[in-house]
Amino acid sequence: MGNPRQRAAIIGYHLIVTILTLWSAVNVIMMTFHIWDWQTEMIIANSLLAVFAVDYFVRFTTAHDRKAFLIHSAFDLMGIIPMHPVFALFRLGRLARMIQYHHLFWRLGWDGQWTHDFHRFVYSTGFIYLFSISIAIIVLSALLFSVFEHQSLSNSLWRAVTTATTVGYGDETPHTPVGKIIAAALMFGGIGFIGLLTSTITDFFTTQTSQNLGQQDDAKQTDMKLLLTKIDELTQKVDQLQTEVKQLKTPKRR
Repeated sequence: MGNPRQRAAIIGYHLIVTILTLWSAVNVIMMTFHIWDWQTEMIIANSLLAVFAVDYFVRFTTAHDRKAFLIHSAFDLMGIIPMHPVFALFRLGRLARMIQYHHLFWRLGWDGQWTHDFHRFVYSTGFIYLFSISIAIIVLSALLFSVFEHQSLSNSLWRAVTTATTVGYGDETPHTPVGKIIAAALMFGGIGFIGLLTSTITDFFTTQTSQNLGQQDDAKQTDMKLLLTKIDELTQKVDQLQTEVKQLKTPKRR
């Protein structure tokens, strides 16, 4: 992590990012439930969006491996999508990476099997890649639908989500030829990746359950072997005790 001055700078930077991230999440909640003035909340949301967008592109240009950066920072990219304030919630993924970077769970003694399972679920199964591609397809189709169908970004995003998840309420339908092509592409591409995403989640938990059951069976077999070993030892001691008792009962010859 470098010298003490660099470590202090990194910690300070991460503290600022943490505060801004939590502020973004709280602002989204306030906007959702109309707790404060909407215009003020939008100014705050746009200002935070600009800060996180600059931060993302600076980190991207200075990254040694940009391909790995794009993969591991997929949530950061989603968090700066200027379509709907709810996308700011994706910035919370940044907190998870900073917790992992500073090994906070390990320092607090909370590190355990569940953290390893979570990391394996997100990266080893390819969940993060499928999820990122699915979100990208939905957002891109919503943006194009908004342009060609002259709809608001929020309505276009709603239509894209309902189409990709096969819900299809039908409240937003395409009317132009280009809009229909975009909808068809979303139906084939988005639904396909959503299906892969769902099957990945199902396969992970099915495999995890099978492994847990297998470990339980192995533990039971081990316990059974130990029990049989103890029984054999006890049987040998009982036989030895019976032999000694018989010897004591047998009268000695003078």
